[in-house]
Amino acid sequence: MVNANDDAVLVQRGRSPGEPCVVTVNCTDKTGLGCDICRTILDFGLLIVKGDVSTDGKWCYVVLWVVPYDRSIRVQWTNLKERLVSLCPPCPMPFFYDPPMKKPSHLYLLKFCCLDRRGLLHDVTQVLVVLELKIESVKVTTTPDGRVLDLFFIRDNVELLHTKERQLETRQRLQSVLGESCISCELQLADSHCESRHGVSSISPTAAEELFRSHYSETEHHMQALSADMTRLKKASVNIDNAMSPSHTLLQIHCVDHKGLLYDIMRTLKDHDIQIVFGRFSLVTKGYRDIDLFIQHKDGRKIVDPEKESTLSSHLKMEMLHPLRVMITTRGPDTELLVANPVELCRHGRPRVFYDVTRALKALSICIFLAEIGRHTAADREWEVYRFLLDENCEYQLLSVAARSQIVDKVRRTLMGW
Repeated sequence: MVNANDDAVLVQRGRSPGEPCVVTVNCTDKTGLGCDICRTILDFGLLIVKGDVSTDGKWCYVVLWVVPYDRSIRVQWTNLKERLVSLCPPCPMPFFYDPPMKKPSHLYLLKFCCLDRRGLLHDVTQVLVVLELKIESVKVTTTPDGRVLDLFFIRDNVELLHTKERQLETRQRLQSVLGESCISCELQLADSHCESRHGVSSISPTAAEELFRSHYSETEHHMQALSADMTRLKKASVNIDNAMSPSHTLLQIHCVDHKGLLYDIMRTLKDHDIQIVFGRFSLVTKGYRDIDLFIQHKDGRKIVDPEKESTLSSHLKMEMLHPLRVMITTRGPDTELLVANPVELCRHGRPRVFYDVTRALKALSICIFLAEIGRHTAADREWEVYRFLLDENCEYQLLSVAARSQIVDKVRRTLMGW
């Protein structure tokens, strides 16, 4: 076997501004490859406008039309291609070759101290995103004298952070954002005990029950209740049909479109060990997306077990309604914003969540007193939890129900790309 080469991925830029870029992946197939591709595309700030996928179980062909979800995003198309190539499984050859196992990139600790200001955390996060530095965990604290101590545990997606040039570029980019308020900025390899995921600070039982519940009643009122104009999310439909094909199960989905929708669907199928044989993602019509997928178990069997059908349908509907959980609670004298998303069974988290939340809070002119990212296990699955203590010195009365609803709505809309 040999490693996939550049011919496995083709990135064709649009001829004019605003025209979608066409990403083609043609390589050996594996269960979950579609999820990995969609996660990477989301990580680069791209929306999938439409797409087609087909496979014979050994070889797959994926074509996706993508656009940046924000005009300010400058996509590094060459880096995107390299990342997608790295996802492609090795190609079978008539002779035996055992490729070396790819080691995970090193974990680094980025530590800096500076004077606090509104929007600081998002500005730093934006630099890390542009540099393709993946945030694994965060600890942000504000001292009484107005200083901020930030600890970012990061990995380099381009795997060059061990070089002096890459480290110097990272520090210079950060210092250009921090300006004269920067007191210190250090970058070093994290200690070995930091390689494991950091847990999030304790969550109250009431908040945890609300944040991680596996279903929501349409009649009950809860802290994550959707605003009036977003209740159309509940109209999502999932149809599983075994009569259409003798060898495949047809999965039909009709739902409101959101940023990362295809990733959420692919992630759910991957976690259920289900592979897509043929699929088509249609263009969005009046805010809704129609998706037709011919699927089967990875051993080639149809999905015919009624219990498995029901479980899959339920999980897909939940991912369309609440792919990300957002709520505000009171933690002693403080106001706490909690955001959570399911973690894949392979332990990958959702890209750009921290970036989007800090962006929303910056737009609301809300300062962040404390922030952290950690993992939490509940409802038989692992969650990535983002915790923010909000500074009361802002234009919002944080104890007000109306103000809290407005903050949650803004954060959710930013995360969903609305």
